[in-house]
Amino acid sequence: MKIARYKKAQKYLKFYYNNYAFHQPYQVLIDGTFCFAAFKEHINIKDQIPKYLNGKVKLLTTRCIIKETEKVAKKAQGALTILKQFGLHECNHKEPVTGSDCILSMIGKSNDKHYILATQDRDLQDKLQLKAGVPLLYLHNKSPTLQKPSKASYSKAGQILSADPHIFISETQNEILKNMKTALGVEEPKLPEKKIVKKPHNPNPLSCKKKKKPDANKRKKDNGIKEGKVRKRKKTKQNKIQIGFQSK
Repeated sequence: MKIARYKKAQKYLKFYYNNYAFHQPYQVLIDGTFCFAAFKEHINIKDQIPKYLNGKVKLLTTRCIIKETEKVAKKAQGALTILKQFGLHECNHKEPVTGSDCILSMIGKSNDKHYILATQDRDLQDKLQLKAGVPLLYLHNKSPTLQKPSKASYSKAGQILSADPHIFISETQNEILKNMKTALGVEEPKLPEKKIVKKPHNPNPLSCKKKKKPDANKRKKDNGIKEGKVRKRKKTKQNKIQIGFQSK
């Protein structure tokens, strides 16, 4: 077994453990297509899957899956023999249905019973990829391979984490932890809030208006002089008499 493939499997299992509460013994639900591929490649499922998942495993199937495999017993006699070695899980179907329909009904909307599905059926895999929290196991050549969690699984895991901040530690445990910190004197000190002091700014040069110089025309008017004209004095009688004497 390659180390990289083994590490990936452990990484994916840890994801399902942290976000969807999967635990040992893992319940692996196996269909006829997986057993047929194992028979063809001469793989011992009972030996290989527990080693690959590195934990305790329950290998399960249903009556509906066995009935479906019996219909093609001539072509898949070896697969039927392998399938009958596993424990029977009650699917509650009075009349047998197809293997894929039986699996879909057992998975339900949220896979509450934490099944790991082992199948080679591509159509079934595509349907289950749309559901969150459904690990898929398939055979790649002679090696069992755990598929990467789907986008639906990652998306729902993010929603669970954002909705419940105490998912990894309960509120009670959080309060106990705070009290212990206070008692031991290791409570993180609360830093005073920094007050933002606004510095005085220089006035905007564009907003400062220059002082208006006094108008030259206005000054001339004040002095009794209009622009381009000189004010003439009015002649009085005395002025006229003085002018007459001067002419004589």
